[in-house]
Amino acid sequence: MKELVKEIFKLAEGKDKIRLMEVCGTHTVSIFRHGIRQILPENVELVSGPGCPVCVTEDEYIDKAIKYSERPDCIIATFGDMLKVPGSLSDLSEKSAEGADIRVVYSPQDTLKIAAENPDKKVIFLAVGFETTAPTAAATVLAAKAQGIKNLYMLSAQKLVPPALKILAENSSSNIDGFLLPGHVAVVIGTDAFKFVATEYKIPGVVGGFEAEEILRALLALLRQIDDGRAEIENEYKSVVREKGNLTAKKILSEVYETTDANWRGLGKIPESGLRMREKFSDFDIEKVLPVEVEPIRKKTACRCGEVLCGKITPPDCPLFGKKCIPVKAVGPCMVSVEGVCAAWYKYGGGKFSFA
Repeated sequence: MKELVKEIFKLAEGKDKIRLMEVCGTHTVSIFRHGIRQILPENVELVSGPGCPVCVTEDEYIDKAIKYSERPDCIIATFGDMLKVPGSLSDLSEKSAEGADIRVVYSPQDTLKIAAENPDKKVIFLAVGFETTAPTAAATVLAAKAQGIKNLYMLSAQKLVPPALKILAENSSSNIDGFLLPGHVAVVIGTDAFKFVATEYKIPGVVGGFEAEEILRALLALLRQIDDGRAEIENEYKSVVREKGNLTAKKILSEVYETTDANWRGLGKIPESGLRMREKFSDFDIEKVLPVEVEPIRKKTACRCGEVLCGKITPPDCPLFGKKCIPVKAVGPCMVSVEGVCAAWYKYGGGKFSFA
């Protein structure tokens, strides 16, 4: 790894500021945990993007989940990091403390057992995620249909990464010189799905793994492209990522879901960037079976999570960071999720030190 860092320093020497965005929240945490930000040259800046699905989920979705949790005939099943995400007025952990039946699961398929054991209840899974987890939600729907389970539903807020990259690439204020592309997402959708970044926007991209050496190799590959004046999509995670991705996962996903416009925290509404259940699976869509309305409430807060997710500022630039907003009492979702950039900054810090 020392040799990789030396090569990075050689390529960065004499150049203006180089801004590289890691798109994946797992990359963000790995980069901080391994101290990679601190050992890079001063002119190489790593910028965290909208790679945390919990963080980009808007308040309205949380408000809907809370609304369903208040019904005595509903059980909410969710990943643990959704519990503390603030809605307009409350969060799911508060509702759980008040007596709502909210259960933490480790996989969408855990909900099959919950639904089978509670036939008189509507079991609602909070389907939040990117292409990485969306196929498992789709597979759960297919399994429920095959098993004749009729009380399992999805509250869907899955999002697609490539459309968000398009918005970031088009936004000149982002000033992104290269993308460290998400390894887990690429396992499903393949490297071909990112080609437009290089061909249309002339921005290099490299798919990377999550260990320190894998991340450094991906960053070095990006700097080599920049040094050569090239813009290509390269794969530095070849052990699991293929050009076409996982065809089986993509087939399952396409069978259950179709694309739709979606709202992203910080990025606004992005066309064809979300997933909704196809009409033939509407019996599993809780918003079709039992629609709820929530009042749009604009929270008065100085939280700048949206700007953090776009790479416009770093967490310490937010006036709440480390003061009113800390992991145990978060104001914004970027401090809540284990993949949130604010949580990573708070836990690991972002200062520089020399690497001899």
